[in-house]
Amino acid sequence: MSRTVVVLGGRSEIGVAVASRLAAGATVVLAARRSDELSAEEAAVRAAGAVDVERVEFDADDLAAQRPFLDGLVARRGRLDTVVVAFGILGEQARAERDVEHAVAIVHTDYVAHVAVLTHLAQILRAQGGGELVVYSSVAGARVRRANYVYGSAKAGLDGFASGLADALHGSGVRMLLVRPGFVIGRMTDGMPPAPFSSTPDQVADATVAALAKGRGEVWVPGILRPIFALLRHAPRALWRRMPR
Repeated sequence: MSRTVVVLGGRSEIGVAVASRLAAGATVVLAARRSDELSAEEAAVRAAGAVDVERVEFDADDLAAQRPFLDGLVARRGRLDTVVVAFGILGEQARAERDVEHAVAIVHTDYVAHVAVLTHLAQILRAQGGGELVVYSSVAGARVRRANYVYGSAKAGLDGFASGLADALHGSGVRMLLVRPGFVIGRMTDGMPPAPFSSTPDQVADATVAALAKGRGEVWVPGILRPIFALLRHAPRALWRRMPR
């Protein structure tokens, strides 16, 4: 059987770009809401050499449906070789400060839903004896900024959870790659001025696939952000609270 690459968040620009780089000779599963609208994403991974593409409905926020969805996927495909967890929302910071439901929605999608699905996936991949998990954190979670503290706090929580889960999976045959991109120029940030050291979805995908090939556990994109944030962690709070997004 061909390898199976699963993208949870099947319309994510980064997720599809990663799948395209892993598609040759593989079966690719694109999981997202409104899966009937994923024609462009399916065409991209087929053009990259996927031997089969399955589009399937997946709502990450529906926690009760996550495990039945994953069990059904295993029943159809037999084995999940690489799972790219690429769903998420940026939300609106100003709205979140006055709208509690919006703030909670950001944290639910970007943290709670990730905790649930990663826990399920860890159990499934352990049971099958191995596999790869790719998780997208963000430099926004490295030190949370006033300018986007709701999103940043969710990413900080996800980063900590994924780091701990990676340690728990050590020796199990399951490998986790934690990716920390900076500002990514794409649909999610359309209309926002790019931050310094911005990247594109293709650049994030290239770094992700290269890190997978090297067996790395984490990667910053671009790499210069790692030493920069090692210094910024110690910036005085009075200065930090004025930092832009």
